[in-house]
Amino acid sequence: MRLYIGNKNYSSWSLRPWLLLRHAGIPFEEVKLRFDDMAPAGRFKQEALRLSPTGRVPVLEDGALRVWDSLAISEYLTERFPDKQLWPAEVQLRARARCVVAEMHGGFAALRKAFPMNIELHAPEIGPRVLGQQPAAAADLARIDQIFSSALSEGPGPWLFGSFGIADAYFAPVASRIRSYGLPLSAASQTFVTRVLALPAMQAWTQEALGEHEFVVEDEPYRSGPVAE
Repeated sequence: MRLYIGNKNYSSWSLRPWLLLRHAGIPFEEVKLRFDDMAPAGRFKQEALRLSPTGRVPVLEDGALRVWDSLAISEYLTERFPDKQLWPAEVQLRARARCVVAEMHGGFAALRKAFPMNIELHAPEIGPRVLGQQPAAAADLARIDQIFSSALSEGPGPWLFGSFGIADAYFAPVASRIRSYGLPLSAASQTFVTRVLALPAMQAWTQEALGEHEFVVEDEPYRSGPVAE
């Protein structure tokens, strides 16, 4: 299998299936399509359009099959590798996990816009200030805090719904945002964030993101240039 991804510093959607594959020990080849100016005629968009009709990443290639949506990729991996148990085995836990993944897949637009994933960035002063200015982003964060704390208090742990799975991978980019921007959470939710960031697969992604040293203006609402080395 081959997984096409974007820049690791910025591409939250690429991180999700990559993390699932890496943590589950499923062999795959990584192919990075580096972001440029994202213009329709740009290199990235033209390369991505050769892979999928949306012109976006991630894209999973398995033989002649191409799957171009992160949730569809996750579901495909569940069916392709049922022994990995990427969804909870228990039916009620599985239903709850699917609910919160659907929320993440289609929602939290205000938080995403206010706090784009930027692993290289360390600016904890930004989070509280922006949350005070943007009530919709603050409401998104409050709902995420509720998701984490409820799952951890009501479920079997140590992850959101038992063992590490799709739900945990789906919220991994949020954990990165929380660290980058100093977003406040309850103690229980912060424990989950710390656990995600310490995961060996997440550590590997983070180190590779820090080594990219690339600056994409569209993903940098709070900086005018790269961090000096």
